[in-house]
Amino acid sequence: MEFEDDAFVLSARAHGETGAIVDLLTESHGRYAAHVAGGASRRLKPFLQPGAAVRARFRARTSEQLGSATLEPVGEGPAALFDDPLALHGLSAAAAVAAGALPEREAHPGAYHALAALIPALSLPDIWPAVFVRFEAGLLQDLGFGLDLSKCAATGAVDDLVYVSPRTGRAVSREAGEPYKDRLLALPPFLLSAQGGLEPGDVRAGLDLTGHFLEAFVFNPMNRPLPPARLWMIDRLSEAQRL
Repeated sequence: MEFEDDAFVLSARAHGETGAIVDLLTESHGRYAAHVAGGASRRLKPFLQPGAAVRARFRARTSEQLGSATLEPVGEGPAALFDDPLALHGLSAAAAVAAGALPEREAHPGAYHALAALIPALSLPDIWPAVFVRFEAGLLQDLGFGLDLSKCAATGAVDDLVYVSPRTGRAVSREAGEPYKDRLLALPPFLLSAQGGLEPGDVRAGLDLTGHFLEAFVFNPMNRPLPPARLWMIDRLSEAQRL
């Protein structure tokens, strides 16, 4: 089998003296691992960092085989973020969440485009943490566990939605949720509208929200924890008072 596709590098590890096993999120074919000859070389190594955009040409004798790939770098990749360690933590966390959540060789174009939207936003310090939350919400949506924030699950109201049910992922209005608010998840306004604005605590609430459903619906069923890179990112954001 052979195909060519746009992709983002999720991870790479050395294999043999000069090669590398590279985990890719492709636009049309999903997550693929492949052997890249010369992947450990000085020429290619800078382009195999998490988040690097590449054009991948994949080849394998059978659909079950690991296969090999040749990669052509697209753009400058993560090098643009090297002066911003916090943004690099965000990029590493996004790649780790995608790699851990997505099954191999199953098309998930929504996940690819969610990552494609996040990466350029990482150069905007004031907004990328909120975009990261939207990335995780998009990943959940593409995996079939999307949040339903269109109306209150209890009353059907479309206004004053401030909670989310931790069981169903559906929005709950302030009035309907008041008796149960200690058991509900906070819904930050920026997830309801791009014009919702950001208040202190909103990003933390958003990360708690998407983290809950990633853990409950995606990682726990696979007997895996949420990726450590995500926890490190949250710690760094907290230290920088960006939550």
